[in-house]
Amino acid sequence: MPEGRLTVTHVVLFLTTCFTTLAAGTMMKGATLLEVPARLLDGVPFSATLMTILLTHEMGHYMMSRYHGTPASLPYFIPAPSFIGTMGAVIKMRPPIIDRRALMDIGAAGPLAGFVVAMIAVVAGLFYSDVVPSAGIPAGTLALGDSLMFKFLSYIVLGVDPDKSEVLLHPVAFAGWIGMFITTLNLLPVGQLDGGHISYALFGPERHALISNVAIPVLLALGLWLWPGWAIWGLLMFILGKKHPPVVLPFVELDGRRKLMGWLSIAVFLLTFMPVPFKAW
Repeated sequence: MPEGRLTVTHVVLFLTTCFTTLAAGTMMKGATLLEVPARLLDGVPFSATLMTILLTHEMGHYMMSRYHGTPASLPYFIPAPSFIGTMGAVIKMRPPIIDRRALMDIGAAGPLAGFVVAMIAVVAGLFYSDVVPSAGIPAGTLALGDSLMFKFLSYIVLGVDPDKSEVLLHPVAFAGWIGMFITTLNLLPVGQLDGGHISYALFGPERHALISNVAIPVLLALGLWLWPGWAIWGLLMFILGKKHPPVVLPFVELDGRRKLMGWLSIAVFLLTFMPVPFKAW
């Protein structure tokens, strides 16, 4: 099958994910599962925002892959019966990648582009979000963690510290929050995740291997002490593999612009990282 060709599989997965995210957004508005079909339009703000973030992220990878002549598929969206309706999206690339410059462009373009759209969504959604007293939150309610960037945006838009106030996120802001969390996961510096591509391009194969070997035990430790999901990600990264395939021309060095892109990606990871993304109130 030719790379980059739109297939029935792409269309079916995209439309199915549109439906599952619409259903998730509708239930956020208080609809029961039986009421979802009749109230599906209620889920449009959440679904449209999250799908735009995911599409922007994957098209960043796709466009840079095509620019550097690396065969790549169009995005495959992954529907899921979850509270957000999806497990994200992926593209398939066929190695090898020509050099570390191309690897940096391909690895960083997705998370940086997706982060910008997610940040815009958070800002727009916060204007329609509500600040409520903690006493009014029922026990057992899902509480979201706050990254440094989310705290900053909450303070700028709402004038509150989310550690000291409770913010009931509008669906658009929640989709932006999810987009930032997805950015964090993709920027983990392990194996062939986006963060792994960036680490390999910026620091070379030896340091990439060292960073991957350190990151997995750190994720397992965070899973034991803070949030179990980090341990799941650590195990998943161990199973999928810590190694990164070599580039064709390893002697080609990064230029200043691409080094800046790499350090900017690391900064985005630190700004969006949340030790405890989810907890019960």
